[in-house]
Amino acid sequence: LASLTGVFIVAAKRTPFGTYGGLLKGLSATDLTEHAARAALAAGKVPPEIIDSVIVGNVMQSSPDAIYIARHVGLRVGVPVPVPALTVNRLCGSGFQSIANGCQVLSSFFACMLSFKTNKKMTDFLLKFVLDSHYCLIMSCFAEGELALPFIFLLVVSAQDAGHFNAEMAPIEVKTKKGKESMQKDEHPKPQTTLEQLAKLPPVFKKDGTVTAGNASGVCDGAGAVVIASESALKKHSLTPLARIVAYHSSGCDPSIMGIGPVPAITEVLKKAGLTLKDMDLVEVNEAFAPQYLAVEKVLGLDPEQNNVNGGAIAVGHPLGASGSRITAHLVHELRRRGGKYAVGSACIGGGQGIALLIENTA
Repeated sequence: LASLTGVFIVAAKRTPFGTYGGLLKGLSATDLTEHAARAALAAGKVPPEIIDSVIVGNVMQSSPDAIYIARHVGLRVGVPVPVPALTVNRLCGSGFQSIANGCQVLSSFFACMLSFKTNKKMTDFLLKFVLDSHYCLIMSCFAEGELALPFIFLLVVSAQDAGHFNAEMAPIEVKTKKGKESMQKDEHPKPQTTLEQLAKLPPVFKKDGTVTAGNASGVCDGAGAVVIASESALKKHSLTPLARIVAYHSSGCDPSIMGIGPVPAITEVLKKAGLTLKDMDLVEVNEAFAPQYLAVEKVLGLDPEQNNVNGGAIAVGHPLGASGSRITAHLVHELRRRGGKYAVGSACIGGGQGIALLIENTA
């Protein structure tokens, strides 16, 4: 599929991301996805009765009902019983992949993406997850290099204070020691972080390594939902689009340098669209690890003024299945806020893959 001509994003919402064992720990993956889905349907003024398909990106099924996640979310939000549901897993690219699958349906469509849901019992499982047993490689071993600077945390906090995440956010009610409260923003960012504190953090995966808790994406809970529709569905149901999906692309790369995956993915999606990086007003590359992101930035020659402008996963967090929906939602709303035309989002994928999605502002 070279490019798309008539697939549009009608709504894009996400929950605030909760830190590991934080405010969202009492909610299941299905609960979080349902919340994001309801918010997206409401924002796009889309009745659940007109949805033709439900697709959820979910990586690690960590609750007893998670094998039913796509089906349960659809039924919970009022999607008709005859409408089919599908759960997809392309690891860290699952959120993007669920949108790609939706584009292939090419009809009025509800694409819902979610994180893996963590809890205290997940720690050993997480350590096993980052090991690619086929190549006997820990995915973060590619990402040994420079430390992330503390400004990545400050970018996110500055964007929070300026309200740049408000349009994408779906606040959620959580239980605290003070009772029920509305969680309005991401929990993981640490604005007080200093370079000296980062330098003192011990390496996680290699004795002499540089990947630490400070320059790797945070383990978080969260969910995102994107409603997409064909041009005919827009007219039939009087829906207002936020953006057009121009093209998408996924590709493989050497598993020993899995973090470079966004390079071929972005390169090829630009070719499909007949565009170049100079045409992009915004670029988002998921920050799995700081040196991984820096490698992608260097190879592609990305402009820091246009890339990850409000921070990324090192500060916000990286719920594996939800990051594609987070990036997509942020690009949709940030592109409109800035009055830009094109944006591309991408992620590296464990095992040696990359995925990218290119959108056009319809405002």
